[in-house]
Amino acid sequence: MITVGILGGGQLARMLVLAGAPLGLRFVVFDPAADACAGHVAPLQVGEFDDPLALAEFATKVDVVTFDFENVPAAGAQWLAERVPVFPAPAALALAQDRLSEKTLFRQLGIPLPPFADIRSRDELAAKVAEFGLPCIVKTRRLGYDGKGQFRIREQADIDLAWQALGAQVEVTGLILEGFVAFEQELSVVAVRGRDGEFRAWPLTRNWHVDGVLSASLAPAPVAPGQHDVAIGYARQVAEHLDYVGVFALELFCRDGELLANEMAPRVHNSGHWTCEGAETSQFENHLRAVLGWPLGDTRMLGHACMLNWIGQMPAAIAVLSEPAGHWHDYGKQPRAGRKVGHATLREDTAAALADALERVGQGLGRAEQVAPVVAILRS
Repeated sequence: MITVGILGGGQLARMLVLAGAPLGLRFVVFDPAADACAGHVAPLQVGEFDDPLALAEFATKVDVVTFDFENVPAAGAQWLAERVPVFPAPAALALAQDRLSEKTLFRQLGIPLPPFADIRSRDELAAKVAEFGLPCIVKTRRLGYDGKGQFRIREQADIDLAWQALGAQVEVTGLILEGFVAFEQELSVVAVRGRDGEFRAWPLTRNWHVDGVLSASLAPAPVAPGQHDVAIGYARQVAEHLDYVGVFALELFCRDGELLANEMAPRVHNSGHWTCEGAETSQFENHLRAVLGWPLGDTRMLGHACMLNWIGQMPAAIAVLSEPAGHWHDYGKQPRAGRKVGHATLREDTAAALADALERVGQGLGRAEQVAPVVAILRS
């Protein structure tokens, strides 16, 4: 029997384990936290990601390694790769961990993106803000996710505030300035590439964020003719250039009909959770198939689907479970402000039926504002 090792023990690892059980796979999860939620469904080894003794023990237990979290130290992943197969490759992980390297790659591949610049000093920040214009966003190059590690500069006075907030990170994670995009919609491509180079992608997904954290995802995204193929083409370029193996997400902005790359996530992705119930093969199963060198499953969509993220604490499940098309996912985490603790997916055969179901759920949960923008798109 094959044992898959997962670096990181959060909800993504948990869902990988649940997807792998019907395939006859075993798992060992490695995480610094003794209460990591994937430990509820698979053996958990507690250890630091940069501890060679702990990693050596982990390597003896598994046949292949993957990760659920892009901030796993690339050096630790590389250390493991010299002893056991690791997918995606540590080089792809390292690139995606650095916003500057990532955006430089997009530019090299000819993928449109907003202006960006490496920032080394307060004066350089001020000069680039003048060049890009207001507003713009300064971010840490590393270790930022879900809106963390960034500061939006709206006016000149914010330059000093941004430097006070993040300037100390110049020598730690590095800083990058990005031009602001007045986008009409945020989109993502969730795609998978196998060891043999086979490439598949799920339908383009539209996303809504609140305070930098994903709130809802809708698939298929209603986009202009040709945009779907353009987005998939960008994802394929990135995957082939990196010789990528596994599932990843390419996040995009749509502005005036043009698709602009935002960033890449080298793992299964929050915006792809709808695939568990809304696609022939989920992102989690296909990620496992890819890293094991198995044939990839069909990514075709089954009707229309919307994922609703639960942040901070879980709402009552009854409003979702009362829907014939409602599916509930509780990650088993302790409630905490800003923490992803679960999600729900609703899947229907038609856009109109999905809009009706979302309105009922929104009313039942007292979350009408969360579902309203999705319903508006479905009814337009």
